[in-house]
Amino acid sequence: MDALEAIQTRNSAARLTGSVEPGHLEQILKAGFRAPDHALLRPWRILVIEGEARERLGALFAQAKLTHDPHLATEMLAKLKSKPLRAPLVLVVAARITEHPKVPEIEQILSAGAMAQNLMLAAHALGYGSMWRTGSMTYDQIVAEGLGLEPNEKMIGFLYIGEVEGNQKALPEHDPEQFVTRW
Repeated sequence: MDALEAIQTRNSAARLTGSVEPGHLEQILKAGFRAPDHALLRPWRILVIEGEARERLGALFAQAKLTHDPHLATEMLAKLKSKPLRAPLVLVVAARITEHPKVPEIEQILSAGAMAQNLMLAAHALGYGSMWRTGSMTYDQIVAEGLGLEPNEKMIGFLYIGEVEGNQKALPEHDPEQFVTRW
């Protein structure tokens, strides 16, 4: 698949199964590292979560939620624990913020976002589906600490990757003229 085809046909997939081949994971990660990176700060960190580590992530989600809401219903707790099991591979993408006179924090966060997009495009080009998920667990301090993130690291999302199960939703058509202004 060429680059334009990958960009124009990538679609989020909520139902993911199967596995991601180790060689493919390496290719996906290498693609991520090609994100724009002002001053070559390498302002990213990726955690690879697969296998039983997904259950540990679910337990961490539950622990964080119970800390904030000790009366959480059992059904909600079970749902939280199962979230990381929605795909065989979860990549946690974080921005690693470094103080720099020419590269503000926002550029470093945007670089991590570009990395996440590259990861998803690479997964798509290799035949996998993906979904970028955020939500309260992305911004929770207990989750960040449980994952071993440093104080200067900000999680930007969980990328769920695997083989697409079922039908994909249709891609909407976009007219560039609705979003572009010629100045």
